[in-house]
Parts: sequence; structure tokens; C-alpha cells
Amino acid sequence: MDTGLLFDLRNPDAWHRPWADHYAHALELCEEADRRGVGGLWFTEHHLFEDGYLPQPLVFAAAAAARTRDCRIGTAVVLPNLRRPAQLAEDAAVVDLISGGRLELGVGAGYRVPEYQLFESEFEGRIGRVEKNIAEVRRLWAEGGITPGPIQRPVPVWGGFYGPRGARIAGRLGIGLLHINHAMYEHYRTGLEEGGHDPSVARVSDLLPVILADDPEAAWPRIAPHLVHQMNSYRTGSVEGTDHPAPPLLKAEDFPEKRADDGSWSTLEVLTPEEAAVRIHERTEGLPVKHLIFWASIAGMPDDLVTRHIELVSERLPKLLAEVRGR
Repeated sequence: MDTGLLFDLRNPDAWHRPWADHYAHALELCEEADRRGVGGLWFTEHHLFEDGYLPQPLVFAAAAAARTRDCRIGTAVVLPNLRRPAQLAEDAAVVDLISGGRLELGVGAGYRVPEYQLFESEFEGRIGRVEKNIAEVRRLWAEGGITPGPIQRPVPVWGGFYGPRGARIAGRLGIGLLHINHAMYEHYRTGLEEGGHDPSVARVSDLLPVILADDPEAAWPRIAPHLVHQMNSYRTGSVEGTDHPAPPLLKAEDFPEKRADDGSWSTLEVLTPEEAAVRIHERTEGLPVKHLIFWASIAGMPDDLVTRHIELVSERLPKLLAEVRGR
């Protein structure tokens, strides 16, 4: 398994920097991570967030691809239902060409009504449609339905699904599952069987709620305000355009600094690389994990913490994971 970094390009008012500078800085971080040997750079999608959450991950992925040489370039995730299949097939193929065949295409259904309204797409029935759209993108690549096609044949595709139905969809399509969860893995395996796929093609990945730091106790209070912003934006955004009431806003004290004792992940855990390696091994044992993905930053958190986190994810953690697995 390799380690990667996910960029959402949030730029909240409380820690705002000029947008052009913000994007330029993120690309510099991508270059630095690639130079340090990171396994992947991943980009994600949301629309109409007040903090400017990245709306077009494949556009930014193309820029990162042009500035890097070795790491994989991924989306986690892009939303096929907000694009025509031919457009997504072409956009992804261009990124694969620019990167020299390094694209990992993660896709999902999305969950926000305003995003579907923005693109005049029907929200109801989105799960069924995303399965059809993924299949159509792959057909266009395989049959030369768009030109030029991608370098990779096939491009690795991942399903960013968290429930049993989505896990089975990923299995039926024969793509990877962007969710590290033993219970969901069984539904994924069932889907592989339903789709007539060899179980040996099973592969999983996920975004882990972990930030690495040399001194987690010192880093936590500096990260907590950014986590509060991130989680409150998700909570309020999830009910926009619906009849559901807005959930109460969270505060820093609502998030435990230490991890839960039952083995589950907390909302965010700030760990040393040594702690993270053991924790990850416990959670991934027995699963065919391909990529481990970490936030590059939590909603504009301090640059010194971001830089050190990237260094540890890129260089230190992979070595420790190999040591733990070898014991």
C-alpha cells in the first residue's frame, strides 16, 4: 500500500489568503510531496461551499499532473451524475495523458441537493444513475468512443460508496472500493461475485481521519478550530435544499482529543507516525488495501503543521507501515 494526500482547497474567511496565492501554494505542496516520494495526490469535489471547496477536481488534477513526475494522480471523488459520461471520459483521459498514465479515478454519487440543482441533474435515483454512468465512461474508453483515449488500459476506477448498496455496485462493476471497512468489504465481495469478477481483483482504499505530528498534544489545539469549521460546513451543507432542520453547530469541546477505545476512528486523530502505523495496521489487517489517503490540510490549518504532516506522510509513515507489517 502507498500513502497519499487529499486536497479540498478550502479557504475559510478566518484564515483566508488570496485565491490565486492559495492555489499556487497548493501546487507547490503537491510538488514537494512528489519530491519526497508520496504515493498519490488526490482531489475532491463539492459545489457552492462558502469556503470555496474545490469544485472541479480534474482541472486541478491536470495542473498537479503537469507539476509532478512520479506519484499517482487521483480523485476522491468526482461526481459522474453532474457531467455527461463523454465529458467525464474525455476530461479523465486528458489527465491520464498529461500525467503519463498516473490517473486513479475515484467516483461517487454525492449527497447534496444544491449541487444537483446547480447542474440541473435529478437528485432522486442518483445511486442507480451513477452505476450506469460509471459503466458508460468505461465503455467509451474501452471501445474508442472518445479520442484521444487514456494511456492506461484500463484506468483504475474507484467507487466512493459507504453503504452496502454502494459497496455491491463497486463490486458488480469490478472497480475498487474507496472504503476501508470489514463489514462493507463483504458486500463488495458479494458484488464482485454478482458481476462475474475474479475475487483477486478486489482492492480497497480510503481517506483516513488522521493528521501526523511530532507532538500531537501541542498540535491538537491549533488544529481543532479548523476541524470545527470543516465539520460544521459538512453538517449544514448536508441539509441544504431539504426539509431537514439545520443541525446545531459543533464546538471544539465536542471532539475528543484522544481516539476511541473501541477500535473505531474518531472524527479526527492527531497522531505520531509511530502511533498511526500501529493504528492503521489494526484497522486494515486482512483487507486488500492499495492506497491510504490523508487530508493534506484541515480547512486552512497552519502552514507549519501542514508542511510537517506532508513530510511525515510522504517519508516516515510508509517505512513504519512496512516495519509493522513485517513483524
